[in-house]
Amino acid sequence: MLIELLQKESPFLLIAGPCAIEGEEISFKIAEKCHEIAKKHNIQYVFKGSFKKANRSKIDSFTGIGDLKALKILSKIRNELKIPVTTDVHEVSHIEMAKEHVDIIQIPAFLARQTDLLVAAAKSGKIINIKKGQFMDSKSMGFAANKVLKSGNNNVLITERGNMFGYQDLVVDFRNIPKMKVYAPVILDITHSLQKPNQDSGLTGGEPELIETIAKAGIVAGADGIFIETHLDPKSAKSDGKNMLPIEDMDELISKLVKIKSSI
Repeated sequence: MLIELLQKESPFLLIAGPCAIEGEEISFKIAEKCHEIAKKHNIQYVFKGSFKKANRSKIDSFTGIGDLKALKILSKIRNELKIPVTTDVHEVSHIEMAKEHVDIIQIPAFLARQTDLLVAAAKSGKIINIKKGQFMDSKSMGFAANKVLKSGNNNVLITERGNMFGYQDLVVDFRNIPKMKVYAPVILDITHSLQKPNQDSGLTGGEPELIETIAKAGIVAGADGIFIETHLDPKSAKSDGKNMLPIEDMDELISKLVKIKSSI
């Protein structure tokens, strides 16, 4: 399953989509555009969209359009576009509901140490993508991956997404990529690595102007794939718009990354 996803003829894996499922029409437009770009560059593509945003700063922040409604949109994208899809889960109870609709179950960074969640995800039989906690080092992620492996599931990905640098910033230690590849293939989450969390407004900030810089460095460091949140209009996105890549910039970025990959 995982070997098929990380096919040799693909320069790297692209996981991309909006932060959250906001509706069927916009989700399809984003998925179709990313799929078109991926096919152009012969890249394996996975559509990403959260069916539920459970870790918001403020109680009135957008959390979703309805769990089942969002999951059905993911299923429709998967079936009609013939592409793998992924979403994140926050509770054990989410796994049974989500597994029927997705190919990859993502474990959020804040929950990377939650044993019950990791074991239940492993038993779903899906590919499990564990996002590295902002408070964890590469060696700690070996233990997280092992919880899935020891539960009988060998289809594990690890995603680097930066470490807390003070209270309101993140920094990527690119040494983590080769170090974590000892345990599992490694994806670099570019856009979340550029977040500015814990802002006084209760809304996460970001530095999207550095997306290309972080992406290029990740490919050079040996990342097996990249994770990018993107939107037709990041300013109107209901979640994480301040660190997203405008979708019209995706093709140029991927083109540059493919050239870098072919030269190393």
